[in-house]
Amino acid sequence: MRSIISRHESREGSEKLGSETNSDGIALTADPPTARFLLSHPAHFIALGFGSGLAPFAPGTFGTLIAIPLALVLHAYGNDVAFGVAIVIAFVAGAWAAQVTGKALGAADHGSIVIDEIAAFLLVLFFVGVEPVRVAVAFVLFRIFDIVKPPPIRQIDAAFKNGVGVMADDALAALYTLVVFAIGHRLLGN
Repeated sequence: MRSIISRHESREGSEKLGSETNSDGIALTADPPTARFLLSHPAHFIALGFGSGLAPFAPGTFGTLIAIPLALVLHAYGNDVAFGVAIVIAFVAGAWAAQVTGKALGAADHGSIVIDEIAAFLLVLFFVGVEPVRVAVAFVLFRIFDIVKPPPIRQIDAAFKNGVGVMADDALAALYTLVVFAIGHRLLGN
């Protein structure tokens, strides 16, 4: 299987990989992941956020947005237990999918892998709810923490180059988001 990648979009920026090879000696090309790659393995479909990770810019932001309709459906048709189970499934399946897809792309936390944003923002929305203003505030906070990566998020992102590590740094960004949201709610009210 030939791996495809346009750029390793680390959270600090992008760098060209050119004609490097991954740890299995698979040549990396200058092409971005395609719809064909997305559909070539169930893990790729999950890890690339059902296609949102193929966005030509800001795939993490597009991935985060995917969590909103999922949360709306879970909120409308499920109960808290169903919502919680969906979050656990998203994290477990996400760790597996990120591991498999990261290996195929030659970068553990490739920019097109967005299941971590989806699962983490679902966690945020479980606690924040689905009222539009609350969702918007939580979205902005989450994206800031996911991009800036305050300690220890950056250290975890650097230390764990596997599926669990990919999911863990966004889980911490979700936790930071919830703490700031709770403080704001306490100080400002609803």
